[in-house]
Amino acid sequence: MRDHTMLGLPLLLLGCVEPSQKNQIPIGETSDLLSPASEEHLSRWSSEALETAHDYWEQLGSTALVVVHEGYVIAEWGDVTTPIQCHSVRKSFLSALYGAPVADGTIRLDATLAELGIDDSVAPSLSDAEKQATVEQLLMSRSGVYHPAAYETESMEANRPERESHDPGTHWYYNNWDFNALGTIFHNETGRTVFEAFYEDIAIPTGMQHFTLENTEFVYESDISDHPAYTFQLSARDRARFGQLFLDDGQWGNERLIGNDWIERSTTSYSDAGSGVGYGYMWWIAVDGWHLGSRFEERPYSARGYGGQYIVVVPERDLVIVQSVNLGGGDEMHPDFRFQDLFALLLEAEIR
Repeated sequence: MRDHTMLGLPLLLLGCVEPSQKNQIPIGETSDLLSPASEEHLSRWSSEALETAHDYWEQLGSTALVVVHEGYVIAEWGDVTTPIQCHSVRKSFLSALYGAPVADGTIRLDATLAELGIDDSVAPSLSDAEKQATVEQLLMSRSGVYHPAAYETESMEANRPERESHDPGTHWYYNNWDFNALGTIFHNETGRTVFEAFYEDIAIPTGMQHFTLENTEFVYESDISDHPAYTFQLSARDRARFGQLFLDDGQWGNERLIGNDWIERSTTSYSDAGSGVGYGYMWWIAVDGWHLGSRFEERPYSARGYGGQYIVVVPERDLVIVQSVNLGGGDEMHPDFRFQDLFALLLEAEIR
């Protein structure tokens, strides 16, 4: 299955269990973080409003929903333990991994493709002008390199600008070539694959319960591009740990896993992606508030993937919401129900 993302929608969320079971389910016992909420903490949420949100979620058709507030699990609905395909959420995983090698100088943001020896041998290969794109421009999806890419959707292919139609850094286009080439650059410069680094630097320290290297795969399309896509399968619980790591500015307990300056930098909007949403370093950033029947002051950011994959971080609320949809297992979102509406219901459930 190829990679997809939903570019036009504001960010959102989701997740089936009996109502009596849907709260206070621990995400795991390998960390003090993300433990089940106490009765005192749950009292800050309206049980009736959560019930309304749960009823709406049941009609959506997604696989799982996890809600974490102030590091405590407020709700888990659905199958939160089975690793399933993350689709384009993978790109935010790689963005996180770039923080350490950029900080220690192993990778320079201003390094060009030419300096790094990055090309694409599938004709036509990169021009000298295209090779002037920098690592930072790839992270922003502003490289100006419009070479065919592995794991590209039909819509990406149809909307891809013509080669050399925009100079590097001058135009935003959601570009799988950029994302895939960043995986190659990371491997070349650090000596580790994206998967090894994620497992060692993020999965193990945060106590992910269900993720192993067997849940990863490089997807090559050698007739299209030299650079493979890097696919992940993660459970909703493990996705919530990743979101919590970003909410806590890269700190997990007493251990710093990602520099807080990198968190800030990567979740800053550099491009207008439409519908009040901007784009950072492979993260989607809400810049104009969310129009979900009413206007919210919150400015969340999210990792997103095709079919309803979301890891949404709402710093103003100290909130992480994860939605997963197991497309390979036959689940899919019901067209008559909206992520936006469920998100609004969940925000309204917190008693402020």
